[in-house]
Amino acid sequence: MRSYRELFRTPEYTPLFLTAAVQVAAQTVAGLGLATLVFRSTGSPFLSALALFGPSLAQLLGATTLLSAADRLPPRGTIAGIALLHALGTAAQAVPGLPVGAIFAILLIEGLAGSVGGGVRYGLLTEILAREGYLLGRSVMNMAVGLCQIAGFATGGLLVALLSPRGALLTGAALYLLAAVMAQAGLSRRAPRATGRPSAAETWRTNARLWSSRSRRRLYLALWIPNGLIVGCESLFVPYAPEHAGLLFACGALGMLAGDTAVGRFLPPAWRARLGAPMLTLLAAPYLLFVRDPGLPLALAAVTVSAVGYGASLIHQERLMALVPEELSGHALGLHTSGMIALQGLSAALAGAVAQLTSPGTAMALLAAASLAVTLALVVTEGPSGASRPSPRKERRSAA
Repeated sequence: MRSYRELFRTPEYTPLFLTAAVQVAAQTVAGLGLATLVFRSTGSPFLSALALFGPSLAQLLGATTLLSAADRLPPRGTIAGIALLHALGTAAQAVPGLPVGAIFAILLIEGLAGSVGGGVRYGLLTEILAREGYLLGRSVMNMAVGLCQIAGFATGGLLVALLSPRGALLTGAALYLLAAVMAQAGLSRRAPRATGRPSAAETWRTNARLWSSRSRRRLYLALWIPNGLIVGCESLFVPYAPEHAGLLFACGALGMLAGDTAVGRFLPPAWRARLGAPMLTLLAAPYLLFVRDPGLPLALAAVTVSAVGYGASLIHQERLMALVPEELSGHALGLHTSGMIALQGLSAALAGAVAQLTSPGTAMALLAAASLAVTLALVVTEGPSGASRPSPRKERRSAA
């Protein structure tokens, strides 16, 4: 599958694509509104960063206890139900006078639900598309993430300025509700991909099975840590430039859109195999400039160029799916999504704590240096090409 026309003619791809896009728009509008609300209430960069990426931390807990449900729940009802839960939670966060502790309790619940939602959504994508179409389909969904983040952060910034942070939260809640309706109406009823009851024990067993391969371990680390540390940098946009945070987020989304478009549509496979580490380097290096607190034009340029490097995620996902048995695709992608988002939340908390002790710009530069160090370590420890690469077909036979 090499063309967008062929992709969108595939049954059910369009409603899944639109549902995911609307959810991203909801998340960006509501997230900016909530981070601004918390920052205005507390004056704390740490709590502001945690408000923006708080659900990410909860995904760490969900990835170790709930993830086996990703292949054992009906996809349509699960996607619609999680969107509805987010709509209700986001609306509740807009209630005037709601304590900060209650806001974070709602974020915890949303994060636990989200740890399952990513696996369900992208596991369904592997059912809708053949494996050779996964990269193009996922890249288009990532492109939608970029476009919806641009629109969402721009809209969120306008809503915060013209109305209030609570107005942005209510808009996000309405978008989540729309996503729930679209999923229920546009997706067909499907049986779960795996049988049996989801449980924490089954989650642990499958996580251990996926983690047992050295090649998969390295891919998971490459997907989680360098990316997460740079999202920690982005979590400081509000305290770094309170009046221009929406613009910084929009420029980051624009760069991510460019990177995903290039990787998903134009780079030939032979090039993709060699560009994982260079793109992770590109992701981190521009943030080193923030140690000097650059002016807004240079900051916007650095953020845009950096975000092109997020295209490395597509390269590593394609390699991961080649190493995963088909019946574990939802769990494997859910582990990728939950682990990545959990690292983003941890990095946001770390970034906020460092910014409290130093400054937002210094914290960004330190996290960027750490991201570069991790990328270098992954390159240095990589074995010969093809080493330790298991055959999913043989793994399925031994597990049967």
